[in-house]
Amino acid sequence: MKLPRAFRPVLAGMIAATLPIGAALAQSPAPAASPTATPSAVPSPSASPAPAASPTSQASPVPAPSASPTSSASPSPAPSAPPAAAQTPATPPPAAVQTADPFGEPVTLETKKVVTVKGTANWDSAFETLIESFKALTALLDKQGIKPAGNALIVYTSTDDTGFTFIAQIPVSQDVKNLGKNMSMGQSPEGKSLKFVHRGSYDNMDNTYEAITNHLDEKKLEAKDLFIEEYITDPLKTAEDKLVINVYVPLK
Repeated sequence: MKLPRAFRPVLAGMIAATLPIGAALAQSPAPAASPTATPSAVPSPSASPAPAASPTSQASPVPAPSASPTSSASPSPAPSAPPAAAQTPATPPPAAVQTADPFGEPVTLETKKVVTVKGTANWDSAFETLIESFKALTALLDKQGIKPAGNALIVYTSTDDTGFTFIAQIPVSQDVKNLGKNMSMGQSPEGKSLKFVHRGSYDNMDNTYEAITNHLDEKKLEAKDLFIEEYITDPLKTAEDKLVINVYVPLK
């Protein structure tokens, strides 16, 4: 089947300098050691002063512990690190990326009872003609108080350079009476198909069908002689540039 003419190619941190401070504190205990050495210099025959000399020798190592607290002051910059880490949560999380619609998704269509109307259209007024067909079917259902049982469909049965023939279908759960001209009860297409999604106006279907054609060629797939459009958004109430249409390509 030839693709519709309008659907062909015209059919993406820091270390602080604490060493000078530590050296100054290490030198300050040195004067304190000289008065302590005075009692040790007093002559005494008894051995009791000897123990006093041992604490004096232990007093000199005291600066060593005092130096370690000085060095322990160096980790004081560590508290400055948490503020840096606190800035990380302030950064907003990345926005969710919307994934693309499935392209060429294998599906199996199930047949439905539909009320139909056949028609022909030329490419210049294609969408207007389809809308008129949907209006006729909707008016018929409203008159009989029947609610649609699914999304409206367009089945393209043949195309050429000037126009195409089609069948507009609306799924129903019961038979519809008093059918008008070119109307009938029927069944929607069924079987293995590939699903493609089009978003936007009907006039931009060219790009979608071109991509579909390229996909079929690349995968070396052979389609049946018809294409099906399922109008996910109501074409009678939705702005044309907001349309969402599933395109089904039945495979041989």
